[in-house]
Amino acid sequence: MMIKIKTVNLTLLSTSLILFLTAWNAQAQSNLKNINQSLRYSRYSRISPKIIPIKTGERKFLLQMPVEKIEESPNFDDYAFSYVVVEDFEEEINEKNIVPLTSSDLTKDTDRHFYFEKSVTIPTDQQEAYAVIICKDTRQGDQYVYHADLISPFIADIPGFGAYYDNDIPFDQTFINKGEALLFKSGKSLNFYNYFYPQDFEIPLPPMETRPAPVAKDIQVIDNGEFLVNVPQPFEEEGYYFVQTDTTEQTGFMVKATSAAYPRVSTYDEMIDKLVYISTRNEHEALRAAEDKKKALDQYWLELTHDTEKAQGIIREYFRQIEFANILFTDFKEGWKTDRGMIYTVMGPPASVFFDADKEIWIYAKIGSKSKISFTFARIRNIFTPNYYKLNRSRSYQPEWFQSITLWRSGKMAF
Repeated sequence: MMIKIKTVNLTLLSTSLILFLTAWNAQAQSNLKNINQSLRYSRYSRISPKIIPIKTGERKFLLQMPVEKIEESPNFDDYAFSYVVVEDFEEEINEKNIVPLTSSDLTKDTDRHFYFEKSVTIPTDQQEAYAVIICKDTRQGDQYVYHADLISPFIADIPGFGAYYDNDIPFDQTFINKGEALLFKSGKSLNFYNYFYPQDFEIPLPPMETRPAPVAKDIQVIDNGEFLVNVPQPFEEEGYYFVQTDTTEQTGFMVKATSAAYPRVSTYDEMIDKLVYISTRNEHEALRAAEDKKKALDQYWLELTHDTEKAQGIIREYFRQIEFANILFTDFKEGWKTDRGMIYTVMGPPASVFFDADKEIWIYAKIGSKSKISFTFARIRNIFTPNYYKLNRSRSYQPEWFQSITLWRSGKMAF
């Protein structure tokens, strides 16, 4: 299927890009379904690419592609960047449809981001479309991949506006610390509508618990009124916000406003809340009821480990996991409270990650075994986020889950 894309002069290709295309061509039948995207969730990633599409016409989209610089002062030439638009998750990705991105394609190069923009048009007879950015670290071959729906059964539509940092880089997170502001830009609308949801959420059920999770009966919605395009819009209260240009449409922009310290944990009460995954019910209730939270926590860790140094190691690693879960999986829930965040916190970063249009699959090596265990997250259509996933729970997860908790409690969990 032919996609209309602004082309690049191939004479500008660097040696690294040529090597990238050669290496990609050597792979057998690479497609979105069989590409391992585990680096998306690694604690040691050097960059983090995103695609944030904006709809500019009936079948036209602006692909905003910010690449966050995680490593300090990365060299552009150490990476080979490219993108492609595919019809489905099984369409082969090869040198025929990959479009290289060179330094001349950079829209901006800031302290925090490399940023590209490309416009694409989807043929009228094409039912689905997915944009993919591929960033290859030419030093050791690591491949960072990110995809976004343009047309799919899991989104109603793509917004015709965007949210931006004050340096005009597209906002590439799902949360913002309360009191901070974003700029909203649109080529068609002057006004935006802002709705606030102050709702808090319960922690998810364990992966082996197959009974239905409780569903909130009432969701409070506060109409915060209108605001103007290109005027900084602050988010003052903790909760999640939904911004639209047309309230009759099922599309918009969602962001969660959080405490100032988020994604980190900053209070003893927050620490206690997040220990629920590795604590017994009695332990957790006792911690929550304690008047002196610090003293209760110190006692809790010492009773688990009988070793101050080992206790410090568990604390550091466990809350580092919580921080990453918040960065990676926040939607209208805090990241650690999502199904993916729960599995990530306890089991660690998955060894392999595979996507299909309707699901995401994580694969781990079983503890003390050569066999593997997989977690499948079903994708659910949701007006607030295109990336809402629920774990397919099973009683078969119980042995592995309890083994991981035991490793945490004994100070032996390591990634």
